[in-house]
Amino acid sequence: MNIDFSKLNGLVPAVIQDDQTRKVLMLGFMNEEALLKTKETGLVTFYSRTKQRLWTKGEESGNFLKVVDILNDCDSDSLLIKVNPVGPVCHTGTDTCWAEENKGDIYFLDYLQGFIQQRFKDMPEGSYTTSLFKKGVNRMAQKVGEEAVETVIEATNGTDELMISEASDLIYHLIVLLTSKGYSLDNIARELQKRHK
Repeated sequence: MNIDFSKLNGLVPAVIQDDQTRKVLMLGFMNEEALLKTKETGLVTFYSRTKQRLWTKGEESGNFLKVVDILNDCDSDSLLIKVNPVGPVCHTGTDTCWAEENKGDIYFLDYLQGFIQQRFKDMPEGSYTTSLFKKGVNRMAQKVGEEAVETVIEATNGTDELMISEASDLIYHLIVLLTSKGYSLDNIARELQKRHK
């Protein structure tokens, strides 16, 4: 990763984004040493312009930012750091430095899809997902059908809580089936976008 630290007197802006919700949590600045420490520890470390020193987010509060990925922009002069935050991010106690709630539960489906795709690639023993892949497309399709029927039953004659539970099972098994066929929720989103127009 080649980063140009020369434009801002040795610093680059670092946009911090929640890996699961996609919310922008905060903006900080890094010098080369801060970036190196971030990579070494897996915890976001900034260069504090007011304290004139390195500062690991959460070093006092315990609200660390655990690094998932670091991306460099097209001009090599700013960073996007995807994280899993531990607690609120802002020193005021809010989830983000813009006082937004860090919610975006729909993005968990993207995380889940990536997890299932990794299971398909690695096929770890003892995993329920692996067992579905090994049983083949007919069994996976059957599970989607079973969960769809159970969702309908709970929607018409059951409880809302059980309907949500069965619908969750349905979505999970659908992602497994899509993955086995080389597709993802992105394919479904594109098809729905086309229809929406």
